[in-house]
Amino acid sequence: MNHEDNPFLKHGLATTTLNPLGLEVVRGEGPWIHLEGGGKLFDGISGIGVSSFGHGHPAITASLQEQMSLNLHTMVYGELIQDVQRQAAAHLRSSLPAHLDSVYFVNSGAEAVDAALKLAKRLTGRTKLMGVEGGYHGNTHGALSVSSNESRKAPFRPLLPEVSFLKWNDMADLEYIDADTAAVIVETVQGDAGIRIPDKVWLQALSHRCRELGALFILDEIQCGMGRTGTTWAFSQFDVVPDILCMGKALGGGMPVGGIATCTQRMSQLAHSPSLGHITTFGGHPMACAGVRGAFEALGHVDFAQVETRCQAWQDILSKHHAVRQVRRLGAFMAVDMGNADQVSQAVTAGLRPAQQGGLGVLMFWFLSIPHAFRLAPPLTATDEEMAAGLELIVQALDSVK
Repeated sequence: MNHEDNPFLKHGLATTTLNPLGLEVVRGEGPWIHLEGGGKLFDGISGIGVSSFGHGHPAITASLQEQMSLNLHTMVYGELIQDVQRQAAAHLRSSLPAHLDSVYFVNSGAEAVDAALKLAKRLTGRTKLMGVEGGYHGNTHGALSVSSNESRKAPFRPLLPEVSFLKWNDMADLEYIDADTAAVIVETVQGDAGIRIPDKVWLQALSHRCRELGALFILDEIQCGMGRTGTTWAFSQFDVVPDILCMGKALGGGMPVGGIATCTQRMSQLAHSPSLGHITTFGGHPMACAGVRGAFEALGHVDFAQVETRCQAWQDILSKHHAVRQVRRLGAFMAVDMGNADQVSQAVTAGLRPAQQGGLGVLMFWFLSIPHAFRLAPPLTATDEEMAAGLELIVQALDSVK
């Protein structure tokens, strides 16, 4: 690789891919990302689920500015109490079932998964963990261990031992959950697998089997939570409730934050045997918690009926396009399946090109594990006019596909 050709490496920054987009951002406003040179991108993926309330939402900005005027970091989490932490936790708890009454704010979704796995082992005294085929939970060693894509895991083995995987939507496979299983972790709606929506009866049976055997039922709503699928938390649509809920991405309204929620009795076990069972310097950071506070205020103004109408219109039009085989969707969480990786690359590249030339483009993006589809997750706060503009740009990009 010629480092001078890479927009990150030539500036002394790390790069995560050999072919980064490399677009230079000037600012964000609503669903739009403004680029150096005057181009604009409709953010069709909301920063891969982070900017679900658009860029520069006034409630989030005001919350951050309020906290910034008070203080930043003061002490590692768990020693000093700050009002913004209480407020963020109160907002979150009010959105959850009553028994999920304790929240641990951490730095990211992947750390939330690691914390949940540790807590499950601590609570049960067991060592066996189970994921679900197609699942993606992050790239730390723990989160990667319970994720499904082997090609992404192989270079970093050995990972966590005693991890196995259940087949998606397979009732018979539930028999593999046994008295040695500490926890089963599953995305309520699988994101990286191309927006796979579970059978409701299967998810309920999985929950029941876990409780029957004393294994903890962990739901990962890092991508599909915070309104992305049409309700604040996706699990409410499947009539299940997790023992531990993992959160991240949109939770902070653009600030880096993750979290787990469980009952107070369970969460208290992290404080002893050993003490500091999970410790984090920046978890519960006041600015991150201010982001959570602002995100919930923004979420409270989302009209989910309007979001559904807009996204159904997107699905109807995109499904009829000659280059599209299928659109899978729940709420504003979508996969556009083209059946061909080359065509996906053409569409994504074509969406960017006008903005690179100073005009209007659209940001779509690949899935890590499903090369023949691309993701869409527009801001929940986009207006009818903005959504219509975004859809037009996506259709234009698809029209260029050969």
